[in-house]
Amino acid sequence: MSANGDLDFTGSTVIITGAAGGIGTALSRGFAARGAALALLDLNEDGVKALADELRAGGTKVLARRCDTSSEADVVAAVDATEAELGGPHVLVNNAARGSHTRPEEITLEEWNGVLAVTLTGYFLFARECGRRMLAAGSGAIVNIASIGGVNAIGRGNFAYDVSKAGVIALTRELGVEWATRGVRVNAVAPCQVLTPGLRELLANEKFDTDALLQRFLGGIPIGRLAEPDDVVGAVLFLASRSAAMTTGSTLPVDGGNLALNAGGSMTW
Repeated sequence: MSANGDLDFTGSTVIITGAAGGIGTALSRGFAARGAALALLDLNEDGVKALADELRAGGTKVLARRCDTSSEADVVAAVDATEAELGGPHVLVNNAARGSHTRPEEITLEEWNGVLAVTLTGYFLFARECGRRMLAAGSGAIVNIASIGGVNAIGRGNFAYDVSKAGVIALTRELGVEWATRGVRVNAVAPCQVLTPGLRELLANEKFDTDALLQRFLGGIPIGRLAEPDDVVGAVLFLASRSAAMTTGSTLPVDGGNLALNAGGSMTW
């Protein structure tokens, strides 16, 4: 990474979980364009290998692996493989997540455990494994993808997902404080609804009134549109870079003003 604190990641190894779609793919392209070597991890093995082929064609050094982020064995193996092939990780982006749209009185323990295993425990496992190496090296940056749902309640059956993302924000604060004097910074971003393939599929689901749901989303976003995956990239690059050398334990909203809008307020008279 360049000494002047810009967004040049040449010489850096970056691990991205959930790399095969939506935000993860946009982040992978963003880091690749700035010189990073990438470890791309996802349950979707075909998807992550196709992305790796695309990035290699542009000159990026890439390791692509299938990885279940809820599996300690998979996480340890993925970080070991990254270190062996690309060198120790300089940046970790915890992005993999499992959605849930089940109301709290209806959710099963299996679904609850599954959401937390991927969307919280997986973040811890990767932070632990990468953190050990970063602490030994005396430097590193971790960026966790949280959500506005981790800050304020969304409702509408997002119960388990929102609880997991609140845990991600707490994990970010704790690790940011724990490792602050040892060269490792830990931050998060909290996007609003992002037009990923998963959200597009949800909006098309016949059990929802698509127009009404979209208007509900937009009613809480003062900028007046949903986010695109590329909207998240700049915030993550900044937090991972030396431009953010004095920033740790923080959560940066990427939400079009959602969290700034009082829950009792409105955007019109």
